[in-house]
Amino acid sequence: MTNNLTRRSLTRRSLMAAGLSAALVAALPRGALALTDASARALVDKLVAEINGVIASGQSLSSMISNFEGIFRRYADVDLIARSTLGADANRASAAQLAAYTEAFRGYIARKYGKRFKEFEGGQIEVLGVAQVKSWHEVQARVNLRGQTPFDVRFLVSGRSGRDLFFDMVIEGISLRLSERTEVGSMLDRRQGNIDALIADLRQAG
Repeated sequence: MTNNLTRRSLTRRSLMAAGLSAALVAALPRGALALTDASARALVDKLVAEINGVIASGQSLSSMISNFEGIFRRYADVDLIARSTLGADANRASAAQLAAYTEAFRGYIARKYGKRFKEFEGGQIEVLGVAQVKSWHEVQARVNLRGQTPFDVRFLVSGRSGRDLFFDMVIEGISLRLSERTEVGSMLDRRQGNIDALIADLRQAG
């Protein structure tokens, strides 16, 4: 009798443990489970296909910038990038200021880099390969421009925010995130640390 009770108790505990494990796994963000070379490359393949489509579209610059902002919103970890570029000053910003800063930063990046992608007309971005680097994956690509020497672009992809997104883009060895952190820091210094003034500046810059 005791053995039967013990077995039933162990069985219940096993079932409860299995159920708890399944619930915890289901609650995890998708990207937290396993970002693979294949999923990182798939993300960048889709991203590059959309960028190439805009480059080849012959749209006006303003339309291209609007499209690039949408692409940036879909494929980039904008919250992480924006907070990173604000640096330690993000800790003293209110939730409303962080939200406004992130939105202003998104438009600023779309304008700044949309203008650069405009220069790619007649060219194409080609995905070459992918490799895991620490906790993220680096997807290598090459920009082939008409009549010019190709150059490298690398997309750093992570699932840390619960979705597979790129958190940095390295163009010819220059990190978007780090270079913009320097730029934003300089803009903030010119405004004596006033975050609201920085947000207003970002809405006009790019």
